[in-house]
Amino acid sequence: MADSDPKKLRNICILAHVDHGKTTLADQLIATSGGGVLHPRQAGKVRFMDYLDEEQRRAITMKSSSIGLRYEDYFINLIDSPGHMDFCSEVSTAARLSDGALVLVDAVEGVHIQTHAVLRQAWVEKLTPCLVLNKIDRLISELKMSPMEAYERLLRILHEVNGIMSAYKSEKYLSDVDSILVGPSGEVADGNYELLEDDEEDTFQPQKGNVAFVCALDGWGFTIWDFAEFYGAKLGASIDALKNALWGPRYYIPKTKMIVGRKALSTGSKAQPMFVKFVLEPLWQVYQAALKPDDGGEMLKKVIKSFNLSVPSRELQNKDSKVVLQAVMSRWLPLSNTILSMVVRCMPDPVVAQAFRISRLLPKREVMDIVAGSTVLAEAELARKSVESCQSGPDAPCVAFVSKMFAVPLKLLPQRGPTGEIITNVPDENGGSDSDECFLAFARIFSGVVTVGQRIFVLSALYDPLKEETGLKHLQEAELQSLYLMMGQGLKPVTSAKAGNIVAIKGLGQHILKTATLSSTRNCWPFSSMMFQVSPTLKVALEPSEPADMGALMKGLRLLNRADPFVEVTVSSRGEHVLAAAGEVHLERCIKDLKERFAKVSLKVSPPLVSYRETIEGEGSNTFDDPRFLNVNSEYVEKTTPNGRCTVRVHVLKLPASLTKLLDESSDTLEEIIGGKLGNIYKKLEHKTISGAEEDDPIEVLRRRILDAVENEVVSFYGEKDVDKVEKSKTSWNEVLKRIWSLGPSHVGPNILLTPILGANVSNASAVIHGSPHVSAKLGFVDSSTGSNTNYEALAGAAEFLSVEAESLESSIVSGFQIATSAGPLCEEPMWGLAFNVEATISPLIAPSLELETSQIQPEHFGLFSGQVMTAVKDACRAAVLQRKPRLVEAMYFCELNTPTEHLGRMYAVLARRRARVLKEEMQEGSPLFTVHAYVPVAESFGFADELRRWTAGAASALLVFSHWETLPEDPFFVPKTEEEIEEFGDGSSILQNTARKLIDAVRRRKGLPVEEKVVQHATKQRTLARKV
Repeated sequence: MADSDPKKLRNICILAHVDHGKTTLADQLIATSGGGVLHPRQAGKVRFMDYLDEEQRRAITMKSSSIGLRYEDYFINLIDSPGHMDFCSEVSTAARLSDGALVLVDAVEGVHIQTHAVLRQAWVEKLTPCLVLNKIDRLISELKMSPMEAYERLLRILHEVNGIMSAYKSEKYLSDVDSILVGPSGEVADGNYELLEDDEEDTFQPQKGNVAFVCALDGWGFTIWDFAEFYGAKLGASIDALKNALWGPRYYIPKTKMIVGRKALSTGSKAQPMFVKFVLEPLWQVYQAALKPDDGGEMLKKVIKSFNLSVPSRELQNKDSKVVLQAVMSRWLPLSNTILSMVVRCMPDPVVAQAFRISRLLPKREVMDIVAGSTVLAEAELARKSVESCQSGPDAPCVAFVSKMFAVPLKLLPQRGPTGEIITNVPDENGGSDSDECFLAFARIFSGVVTVGQRIFVLSALYDPLKEETGLKHLQEAELQSLYLMMGQGLKPVTSAKAGNIVAIKGLGQHILKTATLSSTRNCWPFSSMMFQVSPTLKVALEPSEPADMGALMKGLRLLNRADPFVEVTVSSRGEHVLAAAGEVHLERCIKDLKERFAKVSLKVSPPLVSYRETIEGEGSNTFDDPRFLNVNSEYVEKTTPNGRCTVRVHVLKLPASLTKLLDESSDTLEEIIGGKLGNIYKKLEHKTISGAEEDDPIEVLRRRILDAVENEVVSFYGEKDVDKVEKSKTSWNEVLKRIWSLGPSHVGPNILLTPILGANVSNASAVIHGSPHVSAKLGFVDSSTGSNTNYEALAGAAEFLSVEAESLESSIVSGFQIATSAGPLCEEPMWGLAFNVEATISPLIAPSLELETSQIQPEHFGLFSGQVMTAVKDACRAAVLQRKPRLVEAMYFCELNTPTEHLGRMYAVLARRRARVLKEEMQEGSPLFTVHAYVPVAESFGFADELRRWTAGAASALLVFSHWETLPEDPFFVPKTEEEIEEFGDGSSILQNTARKLIDAVRRRKGLPVEEKVVQHATKQRTLARKV
């Protein structure tokens, strides 16, 4: 591998929705180009890349795995990735190490939710995609389509995929669920797809050779270029002209031997597009001849003779028509040649790809304040330039990225080295002497050469070469013990690897938790973090069946946390070990791994721990309809500190839904901007937004999105015609956005703390804690000088020491707000989408003569004054929420279901039991399946897939992905008051709890909080039935 030319390398991954044929396609490529590890007859049946027992049992891929292929003089690293939403983190690890992506779409099922997700992932990581339309044979044998109908279906899928890509380019949608709900971009009327002209900006165009039409199971496939070369040689026509003509509304006139467009056809002409006539019709004829051997044996012989195919006679004489068809088609249009030639032709080599992807991998940073020597910056810039140009010379710094750690049993490691010497494999230090698992790093080398025995620095994502203190926590030095070329489950030892290669590295198990950057120099920026499509939402508490096994469980959890890139292991405030996973399938695999591989103990698993949020009733759009928003004296909650010196007034308001969602989804960006990871030393210059478009400044991007979210919400509420109210409301919102003191919880949440309005009526002897619009200044809504300086001297009549004390208590106000928003009043869950206007007034000591005595008594009786203010703010915020009709907010899954018509009724019954809300239902064209979109509460989703399969006899399938947070409209404290309510619900003594109250009580019980409930209901006096007393 050390001698390989980077220009002859390709790093690709296969991305698709679940069951669209990724692993089958990988099997076919391995069978022909994998060096003999898989026989062609077994391709598609073995699922070579799914070597885990759980993968074979469930028939789905659960992890990304790599294999090296040889095609002509090219070396191709192929990474197969999962399609199930629960394992989307593995898609992220595969995409980061690749330069190109093969995006598969089922020609029958079409575009699904995970197709949106993988296209988005490819766009974010700046991969070069190629489209593969799989299962073309099902259009012929199952759906019995005509060539023209099949062409229109393929056109529709291609148009939809290109629409998704163009939407991501224009930053049209924030999430994949949004793009699905909108529907296919640029919908056209039925029957008009044939007339669509290709847009030059479309990502996927068959005439460019980056779209393949395949049947992975039977091992055949083709691109437009394959038929263009065949017909060019046969007809003597220009190959380039045929490439453009064999797709779209182009027609061949036999009389004139001319290729014309739709407009040149005569009225009433029944001419078919050239793709139908010259490509699909021959395919249909071969299939019909093979499936009806009595009628069409001559057709097969004609194809064999025309293309000089060598098909063994025993295969042609086989009684199974599928065997005959596969024998002819796989030799006529070999799949591996089609796909691999497209990969070599359309996808870039590492040198070209890294120059294109550098802004995503290593964003350029400009130092605002020189704190370190220029040599550090020069060396860091040299490392970045080496990555950009993929240098592999001896003087180039070695830089690599580890996208995940994966566990391999010691017995599966190679027993011999690259030169044949015997190797003694020992477990990692972190695994202990009795561990039989070894952790390997799944890595790609971006610059330099990596060799066995090399000393290298391990940089975490928070490492900053300009700060010496970060070197202690985020920099380690390690020795590379072994290098392996991955061949699926097998590992081939190598002594060294050049830039552009993907390898497995042994010896980093005790240094890396999940991801890291490897560098031969400590003066190197770490790679940017990977983006995951979802977050771990399913949480359970674990404990061993035997208390004596607690040590083994803790060790197993540490190993699982390292082995799975997406799992999160935490200890709750109650001391429970909490495991967070992406979904039920992911959780089941984690529990199984814990029991059988890592901990090897029996476990008790709690019911799922569901997260909720707390908010208040109302719509955030009509905040400005009444003057209470700006008049803090209208409706507020007032609390006083125990010593009586500070009075806190809190007014709570609800934020618009779009602004709340934006703040929640932008938490990572806000953390960096407000002073988290990056600090004030440097800023990112080449920050790439989700669409990949270059922006000058991420702060400006977020600021513009916040303004757009507010404006859209206001316009949608008032309507575009009511211009005066819209302008007035926008002006008011702009004033509010200039008063953002802090966000919460954790300083980056979807709740806002506003500075009090100046000029409020305050007595001359008191001082108001003004605060400062710190966040507004960071986001650019106000000038930074305005946001950082607060003039306490301007308060009329305020003593100097009161002004100093007021300024010192600002942090107490913020801390009280953070505590309140992290644990609301209903069930101590975080608050959601609220704005708090806090006015805190402090008064001087009661009497100057008692000043000394009071200051001595305060700490004993009431505690520190700052703590009293913090508690008062927290209590006031929580009381203000209770006063404004609190509501519970629950997480919602977007559910995509596919079911036959006869099982629709049972499927709807299951959805009704789960409190689901159906969005739309439509029948898939040309198939007996219905596609149903619905929202399902996360709390009701556990066991949903199993119940659905049980009630529909396995005919229905469902895929869940986190969508949004939704407020429950029910009042958890509802008591019938009016005559109508009493007539409907009773007098209140026998009323059943509504859904919101049941959920709140369940969470309170789990957290050990008091629950208001009657232990005995409708008790009656017992009497003895026997006559004797």
